[in-house]
Amino acid sequence: ITRTPLEVLERILREDVQKIWNSVPKPAKHVSTPISEFFNVEVTALSSYEEKEEQFLEQVSDLRQRFMNSISPGGLAGDRRAVVPGSGFPLSTQEIWKVIKENKDLDLPAHKVMVATVRCEEIANEKLMELAADEEWRTLEDDSRAAIVPGFGRKLNNVLSRHLSRYDAEAAFFDEGVRTAKRQVLLKKTLEMLYPSYQAMLSHQRSKAFDKFKKDVVTSSSNHEGFAAKVKDCSAKCLAEFDRGCADAFVQIAGWDASKVREKLLRDIDAHAIALRAEKLADIAAQFEKRLERGLGDSVSSLLEGAKPDTWPAIKELLAQETESATADLSAVLTGFELEEEEEHRMVSNLKQAGRQIVEKKAKEEASQALVRMKERFNQVFSYGPDSLPRVWTGKEDMKAIIRSGRVQAIKLLSILAALQLDDRKFDHIESGLTSLVSDASDLAPEGGILPVTTGSSLLASSTWEGIPASETLITPVQCRGLWRQFNREIEYTISQAIAAQEASKRSASWLPPPWAILAMIFLGFNEFMMLLRNPLYLLIMFVLFLLGRAVWVQLDVEREFQHGFLAGALSVSAKLLPTFMNFLKRLAEEGQQMANSATHSDNSSITSGNYTRPAYKQVPMQEMASYTDSSEDSFSNGDDRMRFRQNAKLAS
Repeated sequence: ITRTPLEVLERILREDVQKIWNSVPKPAKHVSTPISEFFNVEVTALSSYEEKEEQFLEQVSDLRQRFMNSISPGGLAGDRRAVVPGSGFPLSTQEIWKVIKENKDLDLPAHKVMVATVRCEEIANEKLMELAADEEWRTLEDDSRAAIVPGFGRKLNNVLSRHLSRYDAEAAFFDEGVRTAKRQVLLKKTLEMLYPSYQAMLSHQRSKAFDKFKKDVVTSSSNHEGFAAKVKDCSAKCLAEFDRGCADAFVQIAGWDASKVREKLLRDIDAHAIALRAEKLADIAAQFEKRLERGLGDSVSSLLEGAKPDTWPAIKELLAQETESATADLSAVLTGFELEEEEEHRMVSNLKQAGRQIVEKKAKEEASQALVRMKERFNQVFSYGPDSLPRVWTGKEDMKAIIRSGRVQAIKLLSILAALQLDDRKFDHIESGLTSLVSDASDLAPEGGILPVTTGSSLLASSTWEGIPASETLITPVQCRGLWRQFNREIEYTISQAIAAQEASKRSASWLPPPWAILAMIFLGFNEFMMLLRNPLYLLIMFVLFLLGRAVWVQLDVEREFQHGFLAGALSVSAKLLPTFMNFLKRLAEEGQQMANSATHSDNSSITSGNYTRPAYKQVPMQEMASYTDSSEDSFSNGDDRMRFRQNAKLAS
């Protein structure tokens, strides 16, 4: 470091160099030759590093280039481009001799290009083979195939730069144009060799970024709110990480572009986001459909099972209420997905259609059970009174009116289940057409008999209901007519049983035989009547047997038993007759024993007192026994009370 001006310092240095040159021994012919004939002497100075660092580094770089490219124009050794390097001298001499021998002439410029071409190509091939066998490159290639290599771009750039520098060093003395062209060929082949590793590295970076996106978008979008915003945020983070990975893998010398891989990553992200959105939308739709199923399923089934006149208005109101609530909540959930208006409208429409399908499904299920429901409705009207208590057939009921009422209720139920009545069109013609079956049957019904099966009006001969599409038809008119026929066949037994019970009740209500039977008894039983008059003892025996039978009749409650039918009453009475009769005789024996004991006690008392007067016995007639039994039986309603009464009753003799 000096403050001496460069001009003064250069003059002093040149004088010192000249003195050294003069003192050097030289051949006689070069004693007076100046040093400039053999050497280029230049004096240069560098700026102060402490004061002008940037200028110092720039001057050092220029000086380095002059040393490295010393034979190029402006180099320290001067322009040596026309000189053949020593490594190419054998080849050069062979080619010179070959040209002279063949052409008897020599073109030195063309010869120089030819030598540079051959030699530079050999050097390029050598460097390419050296790169293929380079241990660092082989390790880097193997690692890049397996996983991400940190600093991949820097390492690969160093390998490439080192091999290109070796080529430049060996081909530096050949023709510049040939040397540059062969260098480009070498660079191209080298990049072709290195590019698969770079592509593998980008593929690893893309996979890593894509996996991160899939993980983040699932984690951050656990709820459905703001799904689109979360996808955008995760996508931006994913692309930023991919860009950092590409920057780390970037090879400066190659200048490869990663835009295509980035575009592929974007397509993968968009495709996955669309698939995930579709999956979430499907889950949302399924959740809301289940919600409609819970809200509509049981309620619709209950309404259809009841089948009242206001069933379908109630179903429509329920459907509108549940659908409106569900669609409002669905629209609120879909806000975070940023769907197009058309797609959102489609999902809302699908949800409304799903609600209608739920109602249709439940209606079809109930329609498939139409015959069972009709019989249940008929039995409810026929077997139970207005107070919902079981009907007891006493013979005073209007059987024909009850049967007609049950049939009308059954046919109304069938008209409700015949079609989906969710629209605003008129459906009265269904009920009127089906009601004609009951009207026709009533006109043809015999008095007090079973209503015959009829074919109904001509309306029921069609396969469709007027004004109702086939998709909304649950039971066609032809099917309704078939159900009506089967319904009438299956309720015939119930009606027959009721008629039989009614007739049995009428018969049991009258205990006197018919007039003709009374007359027959008078004429045919005259001899027996005269026998009773001649023998009063028979009359007394018959009277006692009558009282005994009356008591047994009351205790068995025969009237009540025969109200359920003759066969059932006969079986029940026959099963209870013997135990009741034996119990009755046992009670009579006990009463007789008690009376005997009482008489013995009275006799003993008379003997002891010396009074032989006969004790007075209380006379209890048989009518008192019967009335006592009747009043006691009336005071107890169930069988257990009657049994306790029978065990505790004291029957007087």
